[in-house]
Amino acid sequence: MPVNLKRPDIDSILNISGINLSTATSNLKYNNRKDLALIFLDKGSVVAGVFTKNQFLAAPVEIAKSHLNFEPNKRALVINTGSANAGTGEKGLKDAREICQALASELKIDMKDVLPFSTGVIMTFLPTEKIKKSIPLLVENLSPNNWLDAAEAIMTTDTTPKAISTSGFIDDSKINITGISKGSGMINPNMATMLAFIGTDANISPQMLNELTKEVVQNTFNRISVDGDTSTNDSFIVVATNKTNLNQIKTKNKQYKILKALIMDVASHLAQAIVRDGEGATKFIQIIVEEGRSEEECHNVAKVIANSPLVKTAFFASDPNLGRILAALGNAQISDLDISLVNIYLNEVQFAKKGSIAPYFDESYGKKEMLKDEISLKILLGRGRANCTMWTTDLSYDYIKINSEYRT
Repeated sequence: MPVNLKRPDIDSILNISGINLSTATSNLKYNNRKDLALIFLDKGSVVAGVFTKNQFLAAPVEIAKSHLNFEPNKRALVINTGSANAGTGEKGLKDAREICQALASELKIDMKDVLPFSTGVIMTFLPTEKIKKSIPLLVENLSPNNWLDAAEAIMTTDTTPKAISTSGFIDDSKINITGISKGSGMINPNMATMLAFIGTDANISPQMLNELTKEVVQNTFNRISVDGDTSTNDSFIVVATNKTNLNQIKTKNKQYKILKALIMDVASHLAQAIVRDGEGATKFIQIIVEEGRSEEECHNVAKVIANSPLVKTAFFASDPNLGRILAALGNAQISDLDISLVNIYLNEVQFAKKGSIAPYFDESYGKKEMLKDEISLKILLGRGRANCTMWTTDLSYDYIKINSEYRT
């Protein structure tokens, strides 16, 4: 069960002017479930993306990156589950291009205006015939209010669809933002999460949307980990349809900052939803590292702790074997760390003071805090003013079960 994560209320999801979506049941891996999604954009829409840094780049990621590099004004995003189309060589590229061409022909647009995305089992070929057969139905069923269906169609081991909307004002114009994501395992992003798509009707130039997307991902999707593995298919896409009456944002001005804050809010919710729905997770853990010399140093500390199997299993067992946190911190390779300045808190309970066990700490206090399903771990390094927050999970028996049975 996800940790304090509910299915989104369809009435809370806002339509985005200039974006229509549809889904299909194509039996790509499982029968009788949505497994294919199309996001169709009006002319004038601009798209920015950030992708996985895994060197075994999936075929759809290669093509999406090349199409975005060619020109940022795109018209269609197509997403399939069941096959990641990664580790598939030239055939994988050919199959992905074939899907792009089939969709472009049906929509009467250029093939380079299509961005493909895939998620599922790595080193399996794309079921191209099944996908192509569903394309006419996808085009026929396009509608602006299909965001939640699309969120459901891109799920793999997710237990619930992930979607959220917000709105705000830039000057006197209201703008809407809606986002969906999928991800539950193989989460240790070096850019984004498994797949995430955010749309807004705001007016912004391609250059500024690209900058905004990179800034947003650093403090949201790059701050989560479930199991320490980075996928071959990670993609984070932001679409701006330029449908409001505002002047187009062309610099990092006040309007840019407002828009970034709104998109950051949506991205943060989606990123944390992935952690809350982490495979086998029973606890949602926030790791706050403060008083570092740089944000990068703080992030490194948080990531080492978040990815430690010994730390994660201790949280699962609610075992206050908190020395494991000290050991993980010591392995973060911080140059000239003065451990006598380090203080660590579990929620509001301090268990490490000046680098050793706090004199008033009792394991029963730690046990009580670790039994909670929402836990905050705060580490004060005592060496600067930088900080970083990261979100992770515990590691349970069910994680092993889910992944050992993933292909069965």
